[in-house]
Amino acid sequence: MQLGSFSKVTPVFLAPMAGVTDLPMRQLAIRCGADIAVGEMLSADASLAGSRKSQSRTQHSRDAGLRVVQLVGNDPVTLANAARYNANCGAEVIDINMGCPAKKVCKKAAGSALLADPALVQTILKAVTHAVSVPVTLKIRTGLSSDCRNGVEIAEIAQRAGIAMLTVHGRTRADKFSGAVEYDTIRNIVSAVDIPVIANGDITSAVKARQVLDFTKAAGVMVGRAAQGRLWLPGAIARALQGGDYRVPDIADRFAIMREHLQSRSARHPSLRRFMRNSSLPSKRQVLDRWGNCKLQLRQRAVITKHGSTWPLRSTRRVMRRRRWIIFWSCSAEIENGMTLQQKPNFLLFLMHCPRMIPLF
Repeated sequence: MQLGSFSKVTPVFLAPMAGVTDLPMRQLAIRCGADIAVGEMLSADASLAGSRKSQSRTQHSRDAGLRVVQLVGNDPVTLANAARYNANCGAEVIDINMGCPAKKVCKKAAGSALLADPALVQTILKAVTHAVSVPVTLKIRTGLSSDCRNGVEIAEIAQRAGIAMLTVHGRTRADKFSGAVEYDTIRNIVSAVDIPVIANGDITSAVKARQVLDFTKAAGVMVGRAAQGRLWLPGAIARALQGGDYRVPDIADRFAIMREHLQSRSARHPSLRRFMRNSSLPSKRQVLDRWGNCKLQLRQRAVITKHGSTWPLRSTRRVMRRRRWIIFWSCSAEIENGMTLQQKPNFLLFLMHCPRMIPLF
């Protein structure tokens, strides 16, 4: 598959995830073997270009591989201008987001909400492809809901508009991230168009990736939430698809990846660095007390729920926050034998404030 300067058979992508795939994460994913790591979704609104969030999301380095900028919006002229601006700033690929199901995106008639208006989709795609000379790609879902699956129609529109590659998340907008992935719909889309189609949705292992590729005949796969806390996963899948061994890193290797991630993030986020510097290690008594209190409140919640009463949302979140804290403490205590007493609290507090690391254990 050819995409700008990139060329490979059955590539493996790291999916763009807002608030997750920042520059340190993309760098690590590429270093671990991912073929392409797509940056976080970026608003096409020019008035937000100077905001702290936008500035953070546009950061890139050679270590992060091919520079793919994903834009979200609903106005053809605004998206075309944003694409032109980012291409002039060094973007090698422009990706248009028509797959995000988040409420705050869809209520602005952007993301997956655009699938309801094929005519507007066509206008947007033509405007962006005519505005830049770099490849333009598109990420969609299979449709709005189970009663309105128009993924094939959108794919045909994308091909006519000059889109270089199409990524399909095999769920509808209504499904969000739950329910079974519609690999049959992805297969129908692959059959309907000649451009490369990337399959996305519940790609959790090399075996699953191979099964999806064989069934859908897609050109490659994109790994999203399964890579959170397992940055080695896209690379491991890529090696397995090329005939290598699917090797899961041992605990020591995972900790090395986590430590590098921590160092990269703390170097870019002063607030995290200050927070870590002021932390202190809890005593064993504090840990046991918190764990016992957490279990008690969780049991009380189960009893109250059983009898039909409501449990205050704030209290539930407080209990689950303590539960997560204690689980992180106990898990890390088993694996971080090489850490000093001063290093451990920093490591634990980093885990608490970086949910992308949750599946690491």
